[in-house]
Amino acid sequence: MFDPDGPVLGIDPGLTRCGYGAVDHGSSGPVAVGFGVLRTEPDDDLPRRLATLHADVRALFVDLTPSALAVERLLFQHNVRTAVAVGQASGVVLAAAAEAGIPVTHYSPNEVKLAIAGDGAADKAQVQAMVTRMLRLDARPASPDAADALALGLCHAWGAPLRDAVGAAAPAGGGLRDAIDRALARGEGS
Repeated sequence: MFDPDGPVLGIDPGLTRCGYGAVDHGSSGPVAVGFGVLRTEPDDDLPRRLATLHADVRALFVDLTPSALAVERLLFQHNVRTAVAVGQASGVVLAAAAEAGIPVTHYSPNEVKLAIAGDGAADKAQVQAMVTRMLRLDARPASPDAADALALGLCHAWGAPLRDAVGAAAPAGGGLRDAIDRALARGEGS
């Protein structure tokens, strides 16, 4: 299932609606390979819904063969019930990624909004508009969940070269700023 050269798969976890968006490197910039929303039936019992989500996520991994998974981190929710459901869905996604051997990176909503819209407080419409423009889509993704997942994929794809350069340049116990400076001086990550 795991393809080291495959696209980055962004996941915006949710139990009722779980957004996904796969982004690959095209010759003229990032390209959306696939996106949409996985859904579970609200009338089904919780174990059935989690099993459905698990099977659907595993099928995505087979279809899209991602090289990495970028998952939105749950930071804080005013609605405890929503927070628990999102946490459960996130756990299912993480377990499926571990089974498939796909590396996972978490991003906060603010990190993604800042990377995509240049504003950590951007609203969903701004994120949808920027994702549409950056990926040269014919139309905005109908679901904000799918747009958020594409934004996660973009955020990770853009940051990966810098993370790799910093990791390669960082001596044991060295400072992050020094490692970034050394990597940039060698022309890595640009």
